[in-house]
Amino acid sequence: MYIERCFLPPSYTLIIAEKPKAAERIAEALGRPRKCSMYGVPFWVLKVGGSYYVVASAAGHLFGLTTSENGFPVFDYYWAPLWQIDLTAKHTKKFLLVLEFLCKKAKAYINACDYDIEGSVIGYLIIKSFGDLRRAYRMKFSTLTVQDIRRAFRSLSRLDWEMIEAGLARHELDWLWGINISRALMEAVRRVAGKRVSLSAGRVQSPTLIEAARRCYKINLHVPLPYYNVRATLEFNGWRKRIVLVSSIETRGVAEKIAKRLQDSPYLRVVKVRRRLKVIPPPPPFNLGDLQLEAARIYKLSPYKTQEIAEKLYLDALISYPRTNSQKIPPTIDVRSIVLSLTRSPIHGKLAAQLLAETRGFLKPRQGEKDDPAHPAIHPTGNIAVGLKGYEAKIYDLIVRRFLASMARPLKLEETEVELYHPSGVKVRLKGVVVVDEGWLKYYPYASFGGDRLPTLTEGDVVRIRNISVVEEYTEPPQYYTRASLVKWMEGVGIGTEATRARIVETLFERGYLKSEHGKVVVTDLGYAVAEVLTLYFPQLTSVQLTREFEKKLEAIRRRLTTRQQVVLEAKKLIKSLVEEYKATAIEKVGEYLAASLGLIKTVDVCRVCGRAPTVDGVFCRFHADAYKKLVDGYKLWVNRVGYITPREYLLKLVKLRQTGRWIKEMAYYLLKTGAKLEHFLK
Repeated sequence: MYIERCFLPPSYTLIIAEKPKAAERIAEALGRPRKCSMYGVPFWVLKVGGSYYVVASAAGHLFGLTTSENGFPVFDYYWAPLWQIDLTAKHTKKFLLVLEFLCKKAKAYINACDYDIEGSVIGYLIIKSFGDLRRAYRMKFSTLTVQDIRRAFRSLSRLDWEMIEAGLARHELDWLWGINISRALMEAVRRVAGKRVSLSAGRVQSPTLIEAARRCYKINLHVPLPYYNVRATLEFNGWRKRIVLVSSIETRGVAEKIAKRLQDSPYLRVVKVRRRLKVIPPPPPFNLGDLQLEAARIYKLSPYKTQEIAEKLYLDALISYPRTNSQKIPPTIDVRSIVLSLTRSPIHGKLAAQLLAETRGFLKPRQGEKDDPAHPAIHPTGNIAVGLKGYEAKIYDLIVRRFLASMARPLKLEETEVELYHPSGVKVRLKGVVVVDEGWLKYYPYASFGGDRLPTLTEGDVVRIRNISVVEEYTEPPQYYTRASLVKWMEGVGIGTEATRARIVETLFERGYLKSEHGKVVVTDLGYAVAEVLTLYFPQLTSVQLTREFEKKLEAIRRRLTTRQQVVLEAKKLIKSLVEEYKATAIEKVGEYLAASLGLIKTVDVCRVCGRAPTVDGVFCRFHADAYKKLVDGYKLWVNRVGYITPREYLLKLVKLRQTGRWIKEMAYYLLKTGAKLEHFLK
């Protein structure tokens, strides 16, 4: 076969990288490579210590699971080239052809894909398909610096079978869950509507959708309740501050009585003053989840975009491997050399030099609680970044600053707490915070610890109260998830991995189950319908608990405490029993519900508020039926809190309030618009 601009040596070892850029860095670190190409795909030939090596690249995953069976449940599957089973993966064909050709002529194989479960599986499948696993080795590194690549090359090990087995098990479980539940949903719709629609479910995807749906449901059904705060202005020796003296009083009458007592004796007496020095240790360096959360908070970046940028910085040898759960940097990493290198940076040089001066060169990163057996916390490599722009520069800056901050002095705050007492029994507590020593905050200024500066108060001092008022406020709904907080929820409950969580959230958007409104994660009607069906008919398969249990079993495979075959067999048994029960008892009901929700079939009744189908009782859809119940219950609570209020006044108030849930507002508008006898609806 003709190879553009190159001829292969007769004998060589093939090094397989995960991406072309990583392959190029590996080749350049090991010698003076000659760049070749085939089908437009680059690879590199070089000589190390008298032996020839060829460095070639995958393009991420080149193989995927598939089946030749129709229907469900389906439990027979095999690995096939990804380009044959996924229309979006056509570009992988040429990489596969190049690796197939190079593997056949190689005398040995080195898997130099990313050192994680996915990288282990990618390399394994290539060598298994085209090479010889008996002559295969693993190359492990956390950065693409010359030093790290050469060290890894000198320290080859046999294939990491525990990682491979855990990775294969993850793919098999995800495939089994996904194809069987997805086919169950699609077949239900086909039977009822006679149409094929694309619906999907997944082992990690579905619990995440259900959690987002639960949160949005609560927000949309929120009936804000009134409560009362007593506000006043405090004065002492020229110092003035408007504060809430008494908060969260349920009834106006009680709040007005408290305000009257305060007006009768408009002063507070200081009964206790406490000052203390608070020492806040530096933050640990980032793991991927923390980086995604901070990038979202500071720059409004999605977790997936942050991960993409971090992976590019890794391929540019500017940071360590980003898909890590670790908040620790082990002693084997020479952090002093990294900081010394950073002193040459035009952007971070002064900060790095300042840290060396402050610590006198004694650098010890703060070790966080979370660990990762494969990789340390994300940190800069010390290579100087040149030409970074936009969000790449911002993410790199966050990583460098967090790394430097992790080795800086603690932050020191002086906290003052003052307790004041009113003769009527009202107690007030004031807090003031002053930064005494910025410490690590100089390096990572994105945290806020400053606060109000209080006047100098001593026990017995009298503080005047002026401008007392009773303010009606309203309970707030839960906060919407953002992409970042949804990923954080997944991490908190232990589902998904650092590498997959952000991608799973994006998949829910691509499927049309979620949408974004001003940065908030909002569930679509289709998302609600799928979430409800999964909750009702596949509760075990979509529970966080079960998903977490299988994550633990995958970790047990990695630790050689169980086998892939055992874990997959257990999953097959569970899926088989649930799917068979579903086919026997529920498939028609699910089909009717989903088809009506998708507008694929006409129903006799539609919701009188919004026109949705199906309805719960021939009158309202489930959203507005629940909203009606909430309105009835909320009216009673409002009467208890504000005194008598007519149903019409109650509804008019709700439609104007920012805190009122969307479905509650829609139902309130409907009741007002139709001129219904509100006393009948809300009695």
